[in-house]
Amino acid sequence: MKVFIDLWWYFKKERRKYGLGILTLMVVSFLSLLPPYIVGVIVDHIEKNTLTREILMQWMLILLLIGICTYILRYIWRIMIFGASIRLARLLRNQLYEHFTNMSRRFYQKRRTGDLMAHSTNDIKAIEQTAGAGVLTLVDSLTMGGFVIITMAATISWKLTLICLIPMPFMALSTSYYGSLLHKRFAGAQAAFSELNDKVQESMTGIRVTKAFGHEEADVESFKKKSNHVVEKNVAVARVDALFDPTISLIVGISFFLAVVFGARYVIADEMTIGQLTSFTIYLGLLIWPMLAFGWLFNIVERGRASYGRVSSILSEKIEISDSDANHSQMPEGNISYDINSFKYSEEEMNTLEKIQFTIDKGQTLGIVGKTGSGKTTLLKLLMREFDVVDGEVRLDNRSVKEYEFDALRTAIGYVPQDHFLFSATIADNIAFAKPQASINEIIEVSKLASIHDDIVRFPDGYETIVGERGVTLSGGQKQRVSIARALILDPEILILDDSLSAVDAKTEEQILHALRHERKNKTTIITAHRLSAIKHADLIIVLDEGKIIEQGNHDILMKQNGWYRKMYDHQQLESLVQQGGDNHAT
Repeated sequence: MKVFIDLWWYFKKERRKYGLGILTLMVVSFLSLLPPYIVGVIVDHIEKNTLTREILMQWMLILLLIGICTYILRYIWRIMIFGASIRLARLLRNQLYEHFTNMSRRFYQKRRTGDLMAHSTNDIKAIEQTAGAGVLTLVDSLTMGGFVIITMAATISWKLTLICLIPMPFMALSTSYYGSLLHKRFAGAQAAFSELNDKVQESMTGIRVTKAFGHEEADVESFKKKSNHVVEKNVAVARVDALFDPTISLIVGISFFLAVVFGARYVIADEMTIGQLTSFTIYLGLLIWPMLAFGWLFNIVERGRASYGRVSSILSEKIEISDSDANHSQMPEGNISYDINSFKYSEEEMNTLEKIQFTIDKGQTLGIVGKTGSGKTTLLKLLMREFDVVDGEVRLDNRSVKEYEFDALRTAIGYVPQDHFLFSATIADNIAFAKPQASINEIIEVSKLASIHDDIVRFPDGYETIVGERGVTLSGGQKQRVSIARALILDPEILILDDSLSAVDAKTEEQILHALRHERKNKTTIITAHRLSAIKHADLIIVLDEGKIIEQGNHDILMKQNGWYRKMYDHQQLESLVQQGGDNHAT
């Protein structure tokens, strides 16, 4: 029952609702004791031949009133208890979602999407069941069972009551064992469901790659294996679950047998009347539900305990990066300086960045180049505080980025990542994502800057075209340019293009860069690229290799150094000439 202790904070918060619900439930349990008593009285009247129409109608009227009161009170306790459990599910779901949005990138590197989805669905549902049906079965089994036993012992025969309760300890032992077994197996079933959830999410996201390589059958086979694994785990849960009812029914059946055998002897010995024995057996029948409920309670509680443990584990993970200590709400203007001695993602890894020092002023353009894995994107993540620097500092307008509130920092930055994520909405909605109140004219203006307007108007629905999940209906270059337009609509002080022109041709790239130079004269732009033509015009270019700056300066300075930049630039120029020659020859 530890899960009820864990949820005590919520029960205290909703104490009025739970209090009224439990009180109403107890009154219903008490009213349930009256019909067996009335039946016993009527049977005794029949046996003594003293039953009259008036007596019968009187008791029938009482039964009718009991039925009406029970009907109303059952409605009330359901609204109180189940309503409170539904609100708990909403509260935990909102807490999880808010927690997810506050977690750093490192958190998502450790956690699978399908697993997080399972926490927000199956686990929350199991906790809701515990706070609803679990509370019901706990209170109902104890109150109904307690009232019935007390009534049988106090008003009929305490000796027969004790005899009929002899099998009950065996039921308590068996259900306790089943409960612990169920806890282990249900945790395994939830983990298997998380894996299946993750598999579906991954397969649907990468369906085009799967089809391109002709791996549909292998993917389906992999899904079947995981699906069968889920079935196996849930069947294992069901095997334990299936033991509760037969065990309880068997024990209650033994109690009935003892009641009939010993009750008949007491009637013969004039220690009980036939009406009392009839009432006793009906009361014993009322014990079936509390006993079944008690077994069901173990089922619900163990499921809830496993799920609450999983959800609590997620919620207990600390938020690595927060602005709780930030004291500056004014948006930075774009003067950037890096002074990083070293940075690494975890204690076990090698340094990702070392000895990074440079400065750019507002209105300048920074170009960052280097081989894949040299640390270009990491440099940008530190500026946006996706990770924090420990050994060193990143400053904006001569303040550490840690001093800025998140709203101020992120409103100042327009970011176009390498992975261009588009929502399953219209093109206009995707572009206006960062500025929902943007007018269609603003959307068109930034689309022209990003050289995507002409492509959009050629679609049958224009800006109202639904792009599909993750922008599946658009080409790579179109997704890149929609993402650029989405960043530009903020008119940010700092625009970051993280290798965001790789999928467009050289002519389109030049159009976009020319438009940005013209429109963003007094604002800072940072561009990472593999194609050096994208950063040739930059005021400062830094060349990274294994996390270190090996060259820096503008294009002319770097060309004179005859280093990595000069060699790569000459190589790409040669490739361009060969490409053009091939195209001309083909023409």
